[in-house]
Amino acid sequence: MKVKYHIEGMTCNGCRTQVEQILNSLAEVKEAHVHLETREASLVLHKPLDIDKVLKEMPKKYTITEKKEDKSNANHIVATEKTKTRQLFPLFLILGYITMASILLNYKQWDADNFMMDFMGLFYIVFSFFKLLDLSGFAKSFAMYDPLANKLSSYAWVYPFIEIGLGLMFLMRFNIQIALLVTIVVLGITTFGVTKVLLDKKSIQCACLGTALKLPMTKATFIENAIMLVMAFLMLFNR
Repeated sequence: MKVKYHIEGMTCNGCRTQVEQILNSLAEVKEAHVHLETREASLVLHKPLDIDKVLKEMPKKYTITEKKEDKSNANHIVATEKTKTRQLFPLFLILGYITMASILLNYKQWDADNFMMDFMGLFYIVFSFFKLLDLSGFAKSFAMYDPLANKLSSYAWVYPFIEIGLGLMFLMRFNIQIALLVTIVVLGITTFGVTKVLLDKKSIQCACLGTALKLPMTKATFIENAIMLVMAFLMLFNR
């Protein structure tokens, strides 16, 4: 059992050490750490601790009160996670359909390379469709996290057409080597931007499915790009 206490009356490290020693001497306490700056004690208990017993052991200049967990904040975090999961459902659904279609195209004569080429081709075609529903909106959103689109606005406008070209190349098995290299470069740049946004903990809209579907930038976006990059590298090294 882990609990936290707020302690008033400590003025120096000597006070902190004294309080910590008293808490560690209690039979119910397995481990105690006291922090002077935050006036907080973190305890690991063998069994519940009686606060009155603690006060009797402490010099009168110290007051100690148990810190209660902020359940409203915890509920807010859970609700936020549920909302994000609900928002990402279209992305997971589309990826599921693309995966199933790629399997059905290859299940009679299974070949991993053909499966990955069909997956990547369908991925590009389907995702480009959603981007073209609102090309100007996509360009603005994409420029917020893609480093190249941020510096060169025309790149954001032609990006969906690059996806269409790559999708057709994979599905038609045309110049696969070039398609793989372009995929690694294009998605590598985007993945770098996505990673930076996630590390900076910024809240922006993901443009992977255009603006028709409001998707938050999350780890799922990074994983989506990473899957494509892994497939591209695997096929490139196997050719």
